[in-house]
Amino acid sequence: MASHRKHTVTLGSLSLRQWARVSAVILGFVALVILGFTSRDFYASSKGHAVQVTSYSATDSSQVSRSASRSMLHNGATSYINVVINGHHRTILGTNFTDVKSVLDAGDITLEPHDVVTPSLTTKVSESTVITINRAGAKLENSDDPIAFNVVKKETAALPKGTEKVQSEGANGVMETAKIVTRAKGKIVSSNIFASYVKKAPKDKVILVGTGGSSAGIGLAASIGTTVPAGEMQQWAHDWLISNGYSEADFTATVFIISHESGWRVNAMNPSGAYGLPQALPGGKMASAGADWATNYQTQLRWFWNYCNGRYGSIQGAYNHWLSYHSY
Repeated sequence: MASHRKHTVTLGSLSLRQWARVSAVILGFVALVILGFTSRDFYASSKGHAVQVTSYSATDSSQVSRSASRSMLHNGATSYINVVINGHHRTILGTNFTDVKSVLDAGDITLEPHDVVTPSLTTKVSESTVITINRAGAKLENSDDPIAFNVVKKETAALPKGTEKVQSEGANGVMETAKIVTRAKGKIVSSNIFASYVKKAPKDKVILVGTGGSSAGIGLAASIGTTVPAGEMQQWAHDWLISNGYSEADFTATVFIISHESGWRVNAMNPSGAYGLPQALPGGKMASAGADWATNYQTQLRWFWNYCNGRYGSIQGAYNHWLSYHSY
């Protein structure tokens, strides 16, 4: 007959094998607890530390390219206002905007008697303000002006010393200017520049200069060439760079970028707000180089060189970036 008496298990009654099994279970449980606390600390630690931002990350506002940055100017002053004329957008740059009229004055926008302006001329403005002008009979008209090409000389050991050979002919670029024009009886009543930008970049004339079979002394300057200055602005830029310890290659890089960005127009303006020789965005950034940034090419160039050195390490660094991305 089977016995129904309950057997009470005590620690003292456990065999060695049973003790081993109990110990393994306890050790496994302890290990899981320790692992849980360790992993909790690991995730908490990883969340508590910021991820390092690289110098090329767009999340680092101090490193964003001048072609994308919209950072504002000194002392929080309003630096740009958007104006829409008959549906066409333009950004007006400045540092002392107070009301709508001050913006139009800065943009050299002359109002016609029947223009409808919203908001009113005395309305205070901020960077979120959008000024709308509806003008009867006004049209957007475009005109093209030439951008002169430069002559670039490059050394080569393939030619006898002192001889020159044209590697490629130069070609003028095209500067497009868009104007809001009002006509009456076939005559222009008013004309306001809306935008001015490089439609087609000039192509340099490249001349090879022989070194007589010797490549000695040919460095970076030879690889990108030595540019012959053309005009007052380029001559000043060349002389300033050389007198301040820069090289001919730095001048060549400068001419290339500025020719492609603005065609060497001090007042070149893109509807986006990019302005001047270096197409700074917004143009008011150049105030760090001088209060006359809007009209002085020397101020604009000094800002440009500082920007290239600060962001790309050198002017030629900015040049190499431009070749890869068509911007700097």
